[in-house]
Amino acid sequence: MKNIEEVTLSQIALEHHESIPVLEKYSLDFCCRGGKTLLEACNDKKIDLTEVANEIRNAVEREKPTVPFTEMTAGQLVSHILLHHHFYVKQTIPVITNMLDKIISKHGSKYPEMYKIQELFDAVRADLEPHMQKEEQVLFPRIREVADLSAHQKKSGFPPSYIIGPISVMETEHDIAGQLLFEIRDLTNNYTAPEDACTTHKVCLETLKAFETDLHQHVHLENNILFPLAISMVSGELVS
Repeated sequence: MKNIEEVTLSQIALEHHESIPVLEKYSLDFCCRGGKTLLEACNDKKIDLTEVANEIRNAVEREKPTVPFTEMTAGQLVSHILLHHHFYVKQTIPVITNMLDKIISKHGSKYPEMYKIQELFDAVRADLEPHMQKEEQVLFPRIREVADLSAHQKKSGFPPSYIIGPISVMETEHDIAGQLLFEIRDLTNNYTAPEDACTTHKVCLETLKAFETDLHQHVHLENNILFPLAISMVSGELVS
């Protein structure tokens, strides 16, 4: 991202949803004062432009994996999911929640469908937050444990249910979150903002769209790559 200092806050938020947590961290108003450039906004608030710009660049240009997912070990997959997907979800849920609150408080009567969208997203949050906690505290440590034994060509001694049980729960919760976001996409006509929508409204829908895309990638890595690999290891069919 060259010359980001000269780009307006609203354009940064609209084109690079990953930057929104950084903008909010520094209280840079990309809605009502979104016409200001990053340089102007930082000068107004007397904050370090270089620091903010670098944080935005880092958020947008996240490091991509150098190894294909299908060639990663179970441990590498877990680390990638935690760093890229769990971190993203934890950062983005409060941002979307905050934007929905603002839209409803200011324009709820004009866009009554946003109340239902807020209700659905609250349900997404209620599903994903404990879901990630269970993965981080139960399933992922078990996968790492089994992977470590497998890497040393040792049988884990654990029954397949040690891995398959929690995986079954995770897959069900993936389906729930996916269905809720599908309903949001349907209600918003594929995340299309009304022509007269404010910047916050537009950014909110773009961020919801990106959130759903990230979830699809997240679930694909787990359901289709990590989980089958973990089941193969605990069943003694594969050395990782």
